[in-house]
Amino acid sequence: MFSASLEYAQSLDQTDVLFSFRERFLIPQHNDSDALYFCGNSLGLQPKSVSYLMQAELNDWAKYGVEGHFQARNPWFSYHKLFTERLAKLVGAKTNEVVAANTLTVNLHLLMLSFYRPKGNRYKILMEAGAFPSDQYAMETQVRMYGYDPNDAIIELSPKEGCHTLDEEDIMTAIEAAGDSLALVMMGGVNYYTGQLFNMEQITKAAHRVGAYAGFDLAHAVGNVLLSLHDWSVDFACWCSYKYLNSGPGGVGGIYVHEHHAANPSVFRLGGWWGNDEQSRFKMEKGFLPKPTAESWQMSNAPVFNMVAHHASLDIFDKAGMEALKEKSQLLTGYLLYLLDQINNLPFEVITPRNPSQRGCQVSLLFKDRGRETFEALSAQGVIADWREPNVIRVAPVPLYNTFEDVYRFYEILRGI
Repeated sequence: MFSASLEYAQSLDQTDVLFSFRERFLIPQHNDSDALYFCGNSLGLQPKSVSYLMQAELNDWAKYGVEGHFQARNPWFSYHKLFTERLAKLVGAKTNEVVAANTLTVNLHLLMLSFYRPKGNRYKILMEAGAFPSDQYAMETQVRMYGYDPNDAIIELSPKEGCHTLDEEDIMTAIEAAGDSLALVMMGGVNYYTGQLFNMEQITKAAHRVGAYAGFDLAHAVGNVLLSLHDWSVDFACWCSYKYLNSGPGGVGGIYVHEHHAANPSVFRLGGWWGNDEQSRFKMEKGFLPKPTAESWQMSNAPVFNMVAHHASLDIFDKAGMEALKEKSQLLTGYLLYLLDQINNLPFEVITPRNPSQRGCQVSLLFKDRGRETFEALSAQGVIADWREPNVIRVAPVPLYNTFEDVYRFYEILRGI
């Protein structure tokens, strides 16, 4: 049973096996003290090791010049391979199914060019209404490219009247109803606004039953929730690394493609030098020969300096382990929800699912009024959270660096507004 006291919160920190991981990050300051940083769902904090690793790459550039592609401590030619095993573990995939490359929306378009191949009656895409704008724009422009009207070709699922999140059965029913008109189910793994975690395994099965592909934007899921993309038979997925993966603003994106598709040369993909078969890459000949792995969706060589923070953060994830992080995440958010229920002086409701299996570490507070005023008051007192129009404050206690005391102090400040 939780308790709304500082002593109780500190006692939880004392038994937290992940508590020491906070020391691996640089915490923003407010009035010479650590700010209460709850914005890891938008931009993760900087690992302290980034500075050292970046300097090492700069030193190798200075020392070797172009020869650093093969002589650097982490040769730049194969730099993207540094991440393969750790990314595979993080998303529940095989090593031939993942690659760190490009950026999120670029990857989304590249993957849709491979897996959204409308033909005849099968041309529709199913997605959640109110998805992140990049996803909405990608779906809109992809269907327009094939000459379809987005109002007809895109099926958007909205919550039932009076609800804020989608009912899982309604998703399955909509997929079944679309039937053989459905080419692709393309959803966020976790909805950016409400924080709802979708049942990707069941969605994938439902899509496959009607002959459609299933893909996911994992921007708010990777590093936040447990994933088993290969075992779930997800066809493809992509993500960014600057949120929960703490890899810096504009950090490198990630791609997952199930090995069944990656190894199939008849699956269309746009060609780029770094996606070509390595054995013939330097022959400089015509004819794109895609490497039979997810790496064939790379466009170019690795942006090494952009990837340094990714290297640092994935090391931390590897040491912490997603099972332990998820266990702490559920306890942190459970404690936050308990404390929020004690507050009756502000007009908000929690729109994130209460069921731990349907959320990650984000909790969204929907305000009837005074939302922006409340957000600004929080900011003035050293709380770094996230405002989303028209009226939501998103709070994300990240298990790698947030503490139970952080959550309690947030509650104290919010209660005092």
